Amino acid sequence: MLRDTYGRVASDLRVSLTDRCNLRCTYCMPEEGLSWLGKPELLTDDEIVRLVRLAVTELGVTEVRFTGGEPLLRPGLVGIVERCAALAPRPRLSLTTNGIGLERTAPALKAAGLDRVNVSLDTLRPDVFQRLTRRKRHADVLRGLAAARAAGLEPVKVNSVLMPGLNEDEAPDLLAWAVAEGYELRFIEQMPLDAQHGWQRDGMITAGDILASLRTRFELTPEGDAARGSAPAERWTVDGGPARVGVIASVTRPFCRACDRTRLTADGQVRNCLFAREETDLRGALRAGAPDAEIALLWREAMWGKKAGAGLDDPAFVQPDRPMSAIGG
Repeated sequence: MLRDTYGRVASDLRVSLTDRCNLRCTYCMPEEGLSWLGKPELLTDDEIVRLVRLAVTELGVTEVRFTGGEPLLRPGLVGIVERCAALAPRPRLSLTTNGIGLERTAPALKAAGLDRVNVSLDTLRPDVFQRLTRRKRHADVLRGLAAARAAGLEPVKVNSVLMPGLNEDEAPDLLAWAVAEGYELRFIEQMPLDAQHGWQRDGMITAGDILASLRTRFELTPEGDAARGSAPAERWTVDGGPARVGVIASVTRPFCRACDRTRLTADGQVRNCLFAREETDLRGALRAGAPDAEIALLWREAMWGKKAGAGLDDPAFVQPDRPMSAIGG
């Protein structure tokens, strides 16, 4: 198992497949100027599958989420999913994507063994989408969401970040749309993972702001901690259910005490926290011919040193030295 000194056990693996993305979201990366990882620096398909196999068969991982950057840009994605779905015990497999290209790939991903998807969509307005992402791809995301639902990649979850002066008024409209379409909406507080380090605690749209806005139109009933478990989102039923909405309040309501995640970057580094500043190199060990037992030990040691919490609500918090696209969500 991947246990830390606080008794937490990591059973949820987030695997970043690439640092590249076909959007330029303002809260994630600058419009230009980022240096992408070279192909030799990225884990190969075989290396990814080997590490996932090791995590599942030796280290107690039961859920694997593929992330990016944008994972649909990974040429071998379908094959990676298929090989991971064939592992015994079989992990639950999901994907976090911006939805561009999902219309084309959803059926193949479902056939390969993917269980469900999380799609990022912050606005229902095409003009605001362009301002947020610096790209005209709003319609592509909507078609990708519909394709995921049609392929059976359910529940289809939609992740939304609200930004001051852009889409901060859209929470009720987004929830009404998600309920009508059968998607499960989750709002995420903006986190300090932008490459330009422009994040500021003052002025961000908080969980409290989001809930107050939603309650102007909907009746929200909390599901409670027992139903939440180790999930990052607090959830509420909407108007008596069955629809639900979640809020991931990483900044104002940290959930570090229940965290069960371990993260693998696109270049083969283990991060025991999304906001960690230290990494453990598994790629080097793989390419040096290390046996599974040695790699497993490195991974266990990396998780053993996990800190009690990220401290995002601490004014002294220091942002990570890599943007979201290089770490994985």
